[in-house]
Amino acid sequence: MVIADDQQIVREGLVALLELIDGVQVVGDAADGAQVLALLDNVSADIALMDLRMPSTDGIEATRQITLRHPDVAVIVLTTYADDESIGQALRAGARSYLTKNASRDQIAAALRATAQGQATFDHAVSQRIVGGLLQPASTGRWSNPDRLTPREVEILQLMAQGMSNHDIATTLFIGESTVKTHVNNAFAKIGARDRADAIRYAYRHGLTEP
Repeated sequence: MVIADDQQIVREGLVALLELIDGVQVVGDAADGAQVLALLDNVSADIALMDLRMPSTDGIEATRQITLRHPDVAVIVLTTYADDESIGQALRAGARSYLTKNASRDQIAAALRATAQGQATFDHAVSQRIVGGLLQPASTGRWSNPDRLTPREVEILQLMAQGMSNHDIATTLFIGESTVKTHVNNAFAKIGARDRADAIRYAYRHGLTEP
């Protein structure tokens, strides 16, 4: 993985912290978005841990460019900001997961594992914003179900947008995890989602996150 943060002491701290986690290898760090893009052109990484507020190329634009140029690299945002605009911009740019810098090592480790498996992870502050409906969808108006999703598929997409894993969804809905996977696969096929990040952005755009 690679790390992008404009504060050197933060980068050094994150490198030291992450290298204590089993299975994590930091192959490089960068002080801004332009540097992390150049870094990814020269090293192999599967995750980029990305700050948002950086000089030159900020984290939003860097995330957008990584999604286009390095689609196999998943972006996890790690930032001080948990406002609805920052969250929305990051997710629309292609970020897979979103944490604030209040996150513990265990929370970061869990996010890394989940993201590597194609799941989205949000910390408590971000989840509260999503559940509270502060992240407004791009489209307005009543949900019209253009892709003919079943009620269960809609329900699962809503829970996915809250950051729940398949296991959490199965527990919440009192159904088997294999059943959840079947509904997820069917929903992904209908909406053209490649992964959970695509599905979550779909939920935002179509108003499924509205209270």
